[in-house]
Amino acid sequence: MDAGPQKEHRWLDRLVGDWTFEGECAAMGPGQPPMKYVGVETVRSLGGLWTVGEGENEMPEGGVGKSVMTLGYDPASRCYVGTFIASMMTHLWIYNGSLEGDVLELDAEGPGFTGEGARKYRDSIEFTDDDHRTLKSHALGDDGAWQLFMTARYTRKK
Repeated sequence: MDAGPQKEHRWLDRLVGDWTFEGECAAMGPGQPPMKYVGVETVRSLGGLWTVGEGENEMPEGGVGKSVMTLGYDPASRCYVGTFIASMMTHLWIYNGSLEGDVLELDAEGPGFTGEGARKYRDSIEFTDDDHRTLKSHALGDDGAWQLFMTARYTRKK
């Protein structure tokens, strides 16, 4: 199978490079402030068809977290696909998404915050310019509305 990069793959090329990021996630308990963290990520291209992002960040409760995100585009299904794994969780996140303007929306299913049952999630990647992007993570609430629980702002290293 000989596949060449398409325009959808070229959008993903914008991710390639070395980045720093800072973010915050929702508090783990009522009355708690949001947890903040900082980290670095290196994204490389795999044949112009996939990106592989390897991240490392300080965990809010201490220690270092590591993650790997793969993203690509599947011309057969006409959607963006990918995976996410991290050293602080056992779930393999499988992405299926679409590009809405300049925002890549990636849907996944995973365990609920309480550890019981499954929940729908959506990560969105938005570029504000070639050197800045934002990742936002949402969970679908019982009321049917997407609830933001994590935001990370990335800056390309020069």
